[in-house]
Amino acid sequence: MVQVTNIGVLVSGRGSNLQSIIDSINRKEINAKITVVISDVEDAYALERARKHDIPAVFVNPKGKDREKLDEEIAETLREHNADLIVLAGYMRILGKDFVRKHYGRVMNIHPALLPSFPGLHAQKQAFEYGVKVSGCTVHFVDAEVDHGPVIIQKAVPVLEDDTEETLAKRILEEEHKSYPEAIRLYTEGRLKIVGRKVAVRK
Repeated sequence: MVQVTNIGVLVSGRGSNLQSIIDSINRKEINAKITVVISDVEDAYALERARKHDIPAVFVNPKGKDREKLDEEIAETLREHNADLIVLAGYMRILGKDFVRKHYGRVMNIHPALLPSFPGLHAQKQAFEYGVKVSGCTVHFVDAEVDHGPVIIQKAVPVLEDDTEETLAKRILEEEHKSYPEAIRLYTEGRLKIVGRKVAVRK
């Protein structure tokens, strides 16, 4: 029997990417189980999504803690729930270098732009204001730099003449909802291998 991958998801907001992952698991497209959802925001709607699906939802209060202390608390919560893969789904804090080093190759993030273009916050706005003709999203492994780790999947989204920042962001999000479950599925199937800056996808 193929082993089920336990996933811990870190969130800060509404959790639409979390929902896409939950739905893919429920459709049996991914051989995985979300064992915990952790948020640094107490009233994040993503925590409510988790509770609706009987997934443990944990608020880790960042108040009065430095990055190292907060990371330690998150790491301990992930260990308690036996998380094999750590998925950042709209988690708005930067993980410390020590956390990333200890978990390298087991932490994924999704970014609403075609990295290395437009890293950081408000990527859709950056792309729209720059005037690019193509934008998109990137799923990547996390390393010690922001929005920098080896790329797993990228999906292109054309920028239309009548687009606004909002309509572009909406179409990028639709691709995110497809790309993240796909990347997680490849991981659970043991098909991803990091080779330097590249991710090789085994057949």
